Amino acid sequence: MYQYENLGDKTLTERVADNIISYIVDHKLKPGDKLPNEFHLAETFCVGRSTIREVIKSLSSKGILEVRRGAGTFVCERSEQKNDPLGLSLISDRYKLALDLLSVRLMIEPEIASHAAENATKEDIEALRIQCEKVEQKIKEGQDHIEEDIKYHACIAKCSKNLVVETLVPMINSSVAMFGNITHRKLLPETILTHRQVFEAISNHDSAGAKYAMTMHLLYNRNMITQLKKEFESEQS
Repeated sequence: MYQYENLGDKTLTERVADNIISYIVDHKLKPGDKLPNEFHLAETFCVGRSTIREVIKSLSSKGILEVRRGAGTFVCERSEQKNDPLGLSLISDRYKLALDLLSVRLMIEPEIASHAAENATKEDIEALRIQCEKVEQKIKEGQDHIEEDIKYHACIAKCSKNLVVETLVPMINSSVAMFGNITHRKLLPETILTHRQVFEAISNHDSAGAKYAMTMHLLYNRNMITQLKKEFESEQS
């Protein structure tokens, strides 16, 4: 059932992690429910036990699983999912979820960027410049840039000077991380370009320009995910 010959841009650990999340959803496991033991999971997903241990460690760090010494591995209680406050990680249709999250982001993030351009201080702009360059550096060095990308969007939210907007950052963070995984980092040139355009508009206090640049940034993501969704559905048919 589980084959890993063609991993694409994902590692084996990432693929197995996706499959374990699908397993939790398909078997309707609830927060607090126990997963099968390590040996059974290794057999189910056709990998070694060392891979299962690595996956469990990764999913535990994301607040999806919880290892209780002497008891086993459990689905985390919702309140403990610090990296997934909306509980989105256990939704099985990743493409629909990504597109729905993008729809929400398109409703709010261009406006956040617009307000950031109006309200950002010199200190805010300098912090955003540094964060923008950190994302670019990670991409140019071929390293995982997702964590820095998340911080970049959080920095824009902070520039808006809207306290409510800053509480929405966890949702945006979930979205950014998910897009990075689904698109397999295929939008690196577009990310550099549109991040820089958003920064330039905010630094120039150009609210309309910031709104437009953020919209374009999100639309690039939406178009890529739509294309990958069609390819995935074609492979399944």
